[in-house]
Amino acid sequence: MSKVLVIGYGNPGRQDDGLGPAAAEAVERLAPPDVTVEARFQLGVEDAAAIAAHDVVVFIDAAVEGPEPFAFHPVTPKTALDFSSHLLEPPALMALARDTLGAQTQGYVLAIRGYRFDEFGDRISTRARMNLAMAVLFVKSVLGKGLLPVSKGDATPAGHAGCAGAALSRGGRR
Repeated sequence: MSKVLVIGYGNPGRQDDGLGPAAAEAVERLAPPDVTVEARFQLGVEDAAAIAAHDVVVFIDAAVEGPEPFAFHPVTPKTALDFSSHLLEPPALMALARDTLGAQTQGYVLAIRGYRFDEFGDRISTRARMNLAMAVLFVKSVLGKGLLPVSKGDATPAGHAGCAGAALSRGGRR
């Protein structure tokens, strides 16, 4: 069985930007006990060690645009030309884990469509909460049926016919 890490990240004080941590909290309640779930304000270099200790990582974040209710797609490690410990995207973090720790971890992004990001507040919009619920059900299904890792070149988990129509696409990250 694969060791799976789920990292939900975003700013809960910026309305729908809190979708990642909210998803992590919900997934933690529903995930099998062998799945590690973490919530972050942002991704950091220290996450490379956690990624390297797992076979699969699923990054969950809010998406400013893209398909509704969410997009799910593989992450290809990509070394960042510019580096900041305050702004790391999943491809750069995956490359850091690979290049410094020899990680062969497979990565995926679950980008949940949000709508309200311009104001301060800890309330996720109604439409984004509906997208969150569908995304959490998808993650529960994928983890519960052992459908990770996703086969190469495929945007849907191996053997999974699809979820929420066209939501499983390569688009979606803000």
